[in-house]
Amino acid sequence: MKTITLETQMQVYDSREELPEDLLELLHQAEEAATHAYAEYSHFQVGAAILMNNGKIVAGANQENAVFPCGLCAERVAAFAASSMYPEVPFNKIVITAINPDEPLKEPVAPCGSCRQVLFEYEQKFGHPIEVVLAGQEGPIYHFHNVATLLPYTFHAGFLPNEVRSKR
Repeated sequence: MKTITLETQMQVYDSREELPEDLLELLHQAEEAATHAYAEYSHFQVGAAILMNNGKIVAGANQENAVFPCGLCAERVAAFAASSMYPEVPFNKIVITAINPDEPLKEPVAPCGSCRQVLFEYEQKFGHPIEVVLAGQEGPIYHFHNVATLLPYTFHAGFLPNEVRSKR
């Protein structure tokens, strides 16, 4: 047996004031999207904004349902909308943030495993890295240079049978 250590590299901005203008604009879009969340059960509003390779920005907010598995995270709402509107356009960046009604989030909110897998699929589809920026309501902001950094040991099309892969 051996032990393997994984390391993740990211940039950390101490505050919004340090963000480059393009990331600050995306953060504002994600914050605005979060205010449109349908979060009747958790009251936890998440927003995501994707900058497409064509310069367009597509935002999404989490959508809950009384039957909890039927809801959808903001990241997937934004990704599926972006892919539907611009099916041949890679994603360049995604910013994710959230609003906690009880107290301001002082650390960045990270996407769930399903959202990481979906974003990774788009990264693989286009062979184009998607920068990921995570923010809370206050405090530091994390900037990852690709989705694969957030999801080591990914499940990818290479695991599928040849007959399935050839149809993709």
